[in-house]
Amino acid sequence: MIGLAISLTSLRSTGRPHASAMKVLLFTLECSLGMLAVFMVGLLGHWFHWLLPVPELLSLLIVVPAALLSGFWQAVIVSLFAVLVQSYFTVHPSPLNPARDPANTITLLAFIFTALVVSRLSARVTEHARQSESWGGQMHDLYEFTRRTLQMNLHVEPGAQLAELVHEIFALEAVVVFDADLHETYQAGYWPEDPQEIAQNVYYFETSDDDPEVGMSRRVVRLGNVPIGSLVVRGEISPLTNNAIASLIAITFDRYRAFANESRIETERRTEQLRATVLDSLAHAYKTPLTVIRAASTGLSEMGRLSPAQAELVSLIDEQTGLLSDLTARLLTTARLDAGEVTIHAEPIGVAALMDEVVASLSERLASMKAAIDLPDETLTVCCDRQLMVMLLTQYIDNACKYSIYGTTITIRAVKAKTEVIFSVHSFGPVIPIADRERIFDRYFRSSTSSNRAAGTGIGLSVAKRVASIHGGYVWVTSDEEEGTTFFAAIPTSDQKRKAS
Repeated sequence: MIGLAISLTSLRSTGRPHASAMKVLLFTLECSLGMLAVFMVGLLGHWFHWLLPVPELLSLLIVVPAALLSGFWQAVIVSLFAVLVQSYFTVHPSPLNPARDPANTITLLAFIFTALVVSRLSARVTEHARQSESWGGQMHDLYEFTRRTLQMNLHVEPGAQLAELVHEIFALEAVVVFDADLHETYQAGYWPEDPQEIAQNVYYFETSDDDPEVGMSRRVVRLGNVPIGSLVVRGEISPLTNNAIASLIAITFDRYRAFANESRIETERRTEQLRATVLDSLAHAYKTPLTVIRAASTGLSEMGRLSPAQAELVSLIDEQTGLLSDLTARLLTTARLDAGEVTIHAEPIGVAALMDEVVASLSERLASMKAAIDLPDETLTVCCDRQLMVMLLTQYIDNACKYSIYGTTITIRAVKAKTEVIFSVHSFGPVIPIADRERIFDRYFRSSTSSNRAAGTGIGLSVAKRVASIHGGYVWVTSDEEEGTTFFAAIPTSDQKRKAS
């Protein structure tokens, strides 16, 4: 009989939730089984003249399974029927109304209390088991989703892959994922309305909620506290699982961006390496013909007997050959600096002598300019590679000559500040925008305010930055319409370099 009750209970749990007739039928059958069992116990107790506690205990043992397997109200009906049966079959029968006998009332209350406790415990255990089973399934799905996202191809945008994975693994009706960075919407499953508008509204208005009536859940995809997209799903899924899915989507978006940045950086590095190799090859290839041209122009000049027009042309050839030769040498040095092939020969050098050497080498360039050297300490020295430092200062002064306003003064200055010697070249010219002041030291970059004013390659300042970096120093620039533009280079002194080593 108990086995039949268990079968009915199983049928009730697997039946359709909205079949009212089936529920009534099962309720009636469960009550009937319990009442039949109680009647059989009362009848046996009457035939065999059992003491009263024996049939009552057996009836209690029937009420407990009824409460456990069927429910509280079925157990109450069985308890009431058990009291009536015991009242009828007692050795000294009393009227059928159990309220007239206090013992029957107490027995009924005991049965009902037992039924209540057992049914509540059973319901709680059943609900806990159901939740555990549900959580177990969802944890398995989350594990599978995590595993699949880690195996995703990050060479393509992940939005479409994520939408398909969520739809497939969690068996949802429909899914839409919005990537705010790319401003793209990806969907899977059937949406009766426009999913793009829904997903974008969730992102822009930051609405994360669950709507059980329509079976829709909305989540803002965040990376930390920053919203980077949204997730909208239609189907049965717990809020905590939705939160976990949104977090995994955010992590995947972040991985994709990091991978894209890493790939871009690696591509730029290889491009820069190829560019340096090409520059080095070209510079070497130009060296020989430039040397021949310069030798020929020099020979023509020394031969004499040239007309003024011919002498001017030879002088122009010689001048431009010198410029090409300097540019070639600069390209060679740049390529070697980037490749780390330049060996520094650092030695203590007087700053005054270094600045005089640079100014003397640019005497022709500075002939039409006003130049001033400002050196508060004539005995100032710095431990550096003379050739590289000459290149740095030459570039700074040459740059000032290109862009300074005619008639203004170019000031070359050097001072000691704590453990550094700070070289600076000041001039008045076009103001460098704030956005360009960091990038102006990048190779081939030219400020938008000066790109159309003077010829140049955008290489010189990047060489200056590299020279300072090799010495353990750094460069920067300030620019103001009233104060002018100043390029700085901070080079550690010999004491500082000994401490660092």
